Amino acid sequence: MKRSYRSLVSAALVLAFAWGISACGNDKETKKETPKAKTETKAAVLPNYRYVDLDTVLSRYNLAKDYNEEMLRMQTNAESQMKQHENKIKNFATTVQNKMQNNGYLTEESYKSDERKMANMQTEAQRSMQTLQGNLAQAAEQAQKTINDSINAFIETYNKTRGYDAILFKAATLYINPALDITDEVVEGLNARYNKVKK
Repeated sequence: MKRSYRSLVSAALVLAFAWGISACGNDKETKKETPKAKTETKAAVLPNYRYVDLDTVLSRYNLAKDYNEEMLRMQTNAESQMKQHENKIKNFATTVQNKMQNNGYLTEESYKSDERKMANMQTEAQRSMQTLQGNLAQAAEQAQKTINDSINAFIETYNKTRGYDAILFKAATLYINPALDITDEVVEGLNARYNKVKK
């Protein structure tokens, strides 16, 4: 009787132990599957921030393109005026040289007078170029400010309907998921607003 009781107890313990292992194993499998399912769900939802490629915006935003063309015109004009000053001074220097070679100066004073005239021409040219460069730098700074203000104002209005936590510049990141790129949408919105105002 004792032997059969012990056998029953042993068998019950073995069964209980086996059931415990089995339950633990099943519990582990369930736990493994649950995080996986959660991960898959999270992967489908994008973070609540987006990014803009500023270089692309500046190359395609009509306001930026118009300012860029204006800066190029101003630069071309400055170079043209510089060339005119150079030619004027060069031609006068040639005239002075020819007069010297052909004994065109009757007095030393007339030669010194032409020297002073050429020095004044050079000073005027330098002054003129400094003014042009200053105007160009000021115009470029104002253009940059206007473009930045325009982009910032648009992003602020744009985000009121989107509710993103952050809109980043792509250049500020080492890597960012391309699915978060809203550059095309921003360029389209900027141009639509600018073209409307321009008309």
